[in-house]
Amino acid sequence: MITENRILICQHLTCRKQGAAKVLAAFRSAVISDEIIVEGCGCLGQCGNGPNLVILPAEICYYHVSVNDVPTIIAKLLDGDW
Repeated sequence: MITENRILICQHLTCRKQGAAKVLAAFRSAVISDEIIVEGCGCLGQCGNGPNLVILPAEICYYHVSVNDVPTIIAKLLDGDW
C-alpha cells in the first residue's frame, strides 16, 4: 500500500526542452515533507503540453508546469485541495 504521495515529472526530450529539468529541481528544493517523493520519469504521453507531471496515488495530472507553479501545487497537495 502506497502511503506517500509521489510527484513524477517527465524528463523525456520534449518536456526537457520545455523546462522540465528546472521544474524537477524546483520541486526537489521546495518539498520538505517525508510524505512527498519527487522523481523524474519517462514520457507521460502529453508531449505537446509539457512540462508534465502526475501526482500518485491520486493520478492528478498537471500540464504546462512552470517553476512558478511549484508552490501552488505543493500547497494543494499538502492541503488535499484538489
